[in-house]
Amino acid sequence: MILLLLVCVPAGFAQKNSTTRSVQGLVSNPDESAVPGAVVQLKNMKTLQVRSFITLEDGMYRFFELSPDVDYELKADFQGASSGTKTLSSFDSRKKAIINLS
Repeated sequence: MILLLLVCVPAGFAQKNSTTRSVQGLVSNPDESAVPGAVVQLKNMKTLQVRSFITLEDGMYRFFELSPDVDYELKADFQGASSGTKTLSSFDSRKKAIINLS
């Protein structure tokens, strides 16, 4: 019985990962230079939950395990400046979306 449970658990995790998507991108200044330390906010438009990511040294951000059935809004803030808001739509079928913010 225990062996059966151990075999089923990894299969369940693999199935969950195949039904999610991710988004990543670059946060840049108007001169197109990378912005490390910017706060990128990802808002789930169904639950209104907000997740945050602080951009890496190369200005990159990433969010994983997103529902394909939900619209998400993205924006970046850095030292009082904000990017425009961009949307990752539930109609966007990419498993790995790339959305850059400026």
